[in-house]
Amino acid sequence: MGWRIEKRPAVSARMPGWVFPASFGFAIAVGACIFAVLGVNPLTAYGVMLKGAFGSFFHFSEVIVRAIPLMLTGLAVALAATMLLWNIGCEGQLVWGGICAAGAGLFLAPHLPPFLVLPVTIAAGAAGGALWALIPGVLKAFLAVNEILSSLLLNYIAIIVMEHLYFGPWRNPEGYGFPGTAQLAEAARIPHFFGTRIHLGLVLALILAVVLFAALRYSRWGYRVRAIGLNPQAARYAGFRIKGQIIGVMLLSGALAGLAGMAEVSGIHFRLQQGLAVGYGYDGIIVAWLARLNPLAVPIVALLLGTLIVGGEQLQAVLHLPASISMVLEAVLLFGLLLSEALARYRLVRRPAAKDAPTTQGEAPS
Repeated sequence: MGWRIEKRPAVSARMPGWVFPASFGFAIAVGACIFAVLGVNPLTAYGVMLKGAFGSFFHFSEVIVRAIPLMLTGLAVALAATMLLWNIGCEGQLVWGGICAAGAGLFLAPHLPPFLVLPVTIAAGAAGGALWALIPGVLKAFLAVNEILSSLLLNYIAIIVMEHLYFGPWRNPEGYGFPGTAQLAEAARIPHFFGTRIHLGLVLALILAVVLFAALRYSRWGYRVRAIGLNPQAARYAGFRIKGQIIGVMLLSGALAGLAGMAEVSGIHFRLQQGLAVGYGYDGIIVAWLARLNPLAVPIVALLLGTLIVGGEQLQAVLHLPASISMVLEAVLLFGLLLSEALARYRLVRRPAAKDAPTTQGEAPS
């Protein structure tokens, strides 16, 4: 007598409806246990998080500010994953988007008409991320190099290049020794709303979410992307250009991540400096999977993670908990999602008892 795990014959049609609530409830319960171990009343901790995220319009505006790059990197990961491409390099693509946007705002802006500066800055950010994503895309398409490893390793190269620039040739000579470039030209900064740090990147991210959803759902290109993701071999037999699609999707995915870097440089920091590579690219992976690769759900999940980030900062300030507590809660939330999906697709069944072996004539049973 024993137990074994077997795949369910069919996944319930109600599964998508309860997976996210179940994973969220799991994260809340585990988070409460973590707070209790740290010697903090869980109700007090969650109250501080909610007040820190929604206690005032300013606090909520900061949630949105944190959610904007998560929306863009989440869309980048979701697009690539729809075609079974695992773009783990969004952090590096975000960094290159910031580098190129800063370069445009610093060195091209003085030579352009003011009305062209911002569009060129935005385009430069998208191009920087796209070209950095092109490297793992080409390696995957023509050399079958695993894109997880190549895109991940490129993250560290991008960060080193960025540090070299703001510590070295792009360093502001009037910065009193602090690492960072000079401030971008005023024309290279994206507009802000409501007297807060909420900027045009929010509108851009929401528009791109709708456009990406419509393109994947209703266009021929989207059909090809989804078909390759569902069955690459069948798509190849159908005559789809797999290599071209890989490169195209990686370019678009990188461009989305690059826009996140542009938004941070042009909308928040106004310069290239430390604090750009803070993990938004990696958090985008969590956003995409919690959204189940649905572009329309990405902004909602990004707001949830933005709440965890801002709430985690409040926990550090008010209750003196570690700053990494929000990262722990994000990880628990993702683990809860994976566990919920596993329970929806697999089940635990009891093995039937083994029958006694038949005995031969004249032989006493043992």
